[in-house]
Amino acid sequence: MASNKIQFRSIHELKDPALNNKLAQKEFQEEIPVEDFLGDAEKNGSSTSRRDFLKLLGFSTAAVTLAACEAPVIKTIPYVVKPHDIIPGIPNYYASTYFDGFDFASVLVKTREGRPIKIEPNPAGGDLGKTNARAQASVLSLYDNDKVKQPKLDGKDETFDKVDSFVIKGLEEAKASGKKIVVLSHSFASPTFKKLFAEFKAKYPTAELVTYDAFPYSAGLDAAQEVFGQRALPVYDLKGSELVVSFQADFLGDYNASSLETSYAAARKPGPNMLRHIQVESNMSLTGANADSRYRLKPSAVNKTLVEVYNAIVGGGTSDKTATEIANELKAKGSKAVVFADGSKGAQVLAHLINQKLGSVAFTGKANFLKEFDGARYQEFLGWINGGQVGVLVTNNVDPIYSHPKGEDFKKSLSKVPYVIAVADKKNEMYKAAKAVIPVANWLESWGDIEPQTGVYSLMQPTIQKIYKSRQIEESLLVWKNGKNNAANNYYDYLKANSASLLGGTSFNKALYNGINASTNATTLAYAGGNAAQAVAELGNFKASELELVLYTKTSMGDGTQANNPWLQELPDPITRMSWDNYLTISPKDAEKFGIDNDLNARMQLDGSIVNLTVNGVTIKDVPVFVQPGQAEGSVGLALGYGKKNSGATADTGVNAYPLFDGSNLVLSGVKIEKTGEDHEFAGIQLQNTLMGRYEIAKEVPLADFINVAFDDEHKGWNKPLEYHTISGALPARKIDLWDAFDDTDGPHFNLSIDLNSCTGCGACIIACQAENNVPVVGKEEVRMSRDMYWLRIDRYYSSRQTVEVYEGLKEGMAVPELYGTAFNKEGGALNHPADNPDVIFQPVMCQHCNHAPCETVCPVAATSHGKQGQNHMAYNRCIGTRYCANNCPYKVRRFNWFTYNLNDKFDFNMNNDLGRMVLNPDVVVRTRGVMEKCSMCIQMTQNTILEAKKEGRRVKDGEFQTACSKACSTGAMTFGDMNDKDSSIREQYASNRRYYLLEEIGTKPNVFYHTKVRNRVEK
Repeated sequence: MASNKIQFRSIHELKDPALNNKLAQKEFQEEIPVEDFLGDAEKNGSSTSRRDFLKLLGFSTAAVTLAACEAPVIKTIPYVVKPHDIIPGIPNYYASTYFDGFDFASVLVKTREGRPIKIEPNPAGGDLGKTNARAQASVLSLYDNDKVKQPKLDGKDETFDKVDSFVIKGLEEAKASGKKIVVLSHSFASPTFKKLFAEFKAKYPTAELVTYDAFPYSAGLDAAQEVFGQRALPVYDLKGSELVVSFQADFLGDYNASSLETSYAAARKPGPNMLRHIQVESNMSLTGANADSRYRLKPSAVNKTLVEVYNAIVGGGTSDKTATEIANELKAKGSKAVVFADGSKGAQVLAHLINQKLGSVAFTGKANFLKEFDGARYQEFLGWINGGQVGVLVTNNVDPIYSHPKGEDFKKSLSKVPYVIAVADKKNEMYKAAKAVIPVANWLESWGDIEPQTGVYSLMQPTIQKIYKSRQIEESLLVWKNGKNNAANNYYDYLKANSASLLGGTSFNKALYNGINASTNATTLAYAGGNAAQAVAELGNFKASELELVLYTKTSMGDGTQANNPWLQELPDPITRMSWDNYLTISPKDAEKFGIDNDLNARMQLDGSIVNLTVNGVTIKDVPVFVQPGQAEGSVGLALGYGKKNSGATADTGVNAYPLFDGSNLVLSGVKIEKTGEDHEFAGIQLQNTLMGRYEIAKEVPLADFINVAFDDEHKGWNKPLEYHTISGALPARKIDLWDAFDDTDGPHFNLSIDLNSCTGCGACIIACQAENNVPVVGKEEVRMSRDMYWLRIDRYYSSRQTVEVYEGLKEGMAVPELYGTAFNKEGGALNHPADNPDVIFQPVMCQHCNHAPCETVCPVAATSHGKQGQNHMAYNRCIGTRYCANNCPYKVRRFNWFTYNLNDKFDFNMNNDLGRMVLNPDVVVRTRGVMEKCSMCIQMTQNTILEAKKEGRRVKDGEFQTACSKACSTGAMTFGDMNDKDSSIREQYASNRRYYLLEEIGTKPNVFYHTKVRNRVEK
């Protein structure tokens, strides 16, 4: 018997070893019979060029033969007087702050001829300058054609002047009658906004500022208030930690209002002091997928385990085996350990108290000010409304009717408010309920400031003229405070004057140039309390039930603020790899128990059961169910932020789970599901682009072997270099080839390094690539047809240890995936199924830019060829669409344009209207129907870097060469550079003993290489 680790991408692949062959046969799903074209005498007699004829032969589709070879003529309008700071063809970068009420990042905004086209991380921002997928995609939300474009009064278009007159009239009436004037805003950590509101309140004494967030972090804020005496979330840094234990806390996602992925990746560098990660959770979260050891427990059991760990740490002891193991590791690491918890206030209080007992160095003492929700004050506000005490209500881009569990009650109570003014971006429920509507300005159109955490002050500046008649809340407050047409109503002047007291001597222009600056705010947090007994009682009061629900936020959608963003809707979830959906996740065993099906149809498309979900008397109808490996039995998961009605064509996707969320507790018991008998069509990406069942795609090794065993050891080596056995003996794989090698010593030769140990699967690189390279959104139907257009994908592999009879399998001539049948332990009982609690590996895959590329040898018109700098090029105007290259690519990274996605109303996502097309990068051609496309290794960026250095008469410095994906990566998993620069970091990465090539045995000699993932645990 031999112990082996198998890798599988889905339950279906695990069940059906022949699935890879079926997928390969279905790679191109649909053909249009050429006979339909040839049988039409009128079309057949038309005059066509040689290229059109070749298209016909290559595609075997009539549609492509009718496409014109010439691009349409679009006339440009030149500058009459060129703006001083704009040079056509040269990008401008502006430091600014991305903040939409939920997410924050210090960023650089790339503009071309006055329009923002790309969001980049601000290097000066450190951890606060890292961008997630939502920050990268926010530039598309600026060009949302479904936005409110005009002020409204009583449902009709009106001028700001008329709307302001209406509002001021209401303010004066409320002031005279003593009724309250409420500004209901999302969390807004802007010191200048707070100062402005204080002045507004001085004029209108009954004014109140109330915070409302769809996802309010109230459990964390309540816990912080109890433990630290301040209502601010603590800031953590994992760089000095060697152990992190998380109970339901997705700290690589949206936990604690900031991701810890940057410091997490820094602490996860393989070596003796590598951070060990233990996750105790119900859902398979992004954080849990990256864990070294993962305990899957239903929420009630997670709570119990947390209590037992607390008891063991503070000296009370525990008889729980799992808790004892975790507590012993925590005690052993002491101050170099940290505990996170989520789900309820009690869980977070216990985590803080454990960290206090350990003296955890991960706790920095800094405060995060980005979340300000106070549940007690919000309930007080509801009392004002229901009591008829509110005369004016101004909502700042929030919609409690959609996101509050009692949204319908809130909607009814609005009839008691004489003046309801909605500052809104969409025609949502608040828009409908308001008497006056003011379109809110996008963050890229606004001035502002944010104080995200202790000692940090960040400025926001507009990077484009306001596209429509919109206005930010601060401009409105100035008008209502000072009166119309007052010279003091310029918010830029107001912000500049107020920032002087916050910048500590730095000039405003310098601060604006930096984007992020030091602040005079020195607020710190210190342990000052915490009622452990109360927290334990709270967790004990959570009643276990047959099914328990965990609510969560996806990395793509967050709280739903950008639900109408097609880039985010199509971005596949890192775990399930499904796009255009939210769904109930359920374990394989529970799926069998409740008769839940996930089946592949004849086209290899996933269909799943639909259920009605009931929790505490609240029912959500028609929820699709996804069978999720690693989900704890007795638990189900559902993502928030979906199902937004009247917020744009794209936003009305999925089901709204907010009616189940009380704003504090993310775990709920008493869950019931009822099958409807209907099936749901999923749009999945993981089963596409199959690598044909090859093994050792994503390599991994235990830390002990990495440290103690030579990588090339003859018997135990964990990354032995590939050798071919020839007539002359064994030779290294890269020394043998059918072709002569390219001369890559003259000029730069680009390589890309991808560290599987650092990649968390967050997807920021995918959106960055999409924005930089004009990658179209194709929609759910086309994704389901395996026609996604992504140049970069992140494959998610499950892996599980199995004990198998290798010799018998080989003797019977079985293929590798077929070797893995049911395994048994020494006592004869069946081991856990591989899908119960698998390990997870994320592997970004793009064009490997092979030095000996199979695609280049089969293209009949040389549309794809090899460049001197190591890149595999595509000449789109030469491509005739034979798809031979896609068939010949072992990595399945080439994409075929089945349609013209731009200016095509069938694809109503952004490219079919003039506003949406403003996001397109003019440095990258927009491809048309009938051509292949794929990753170019951002050749436009590398060539621009070379040109800039040439103009300055110098060599390109290490780190200057970047691709969109490497620039967006928050963890440093991707390193791009020039292999001919001997001092470059890419050469250092190349020298690592963890380096390996994807499918090296094929002999393609890629310019992309990977680093083996290291797991910090003792293998049993």
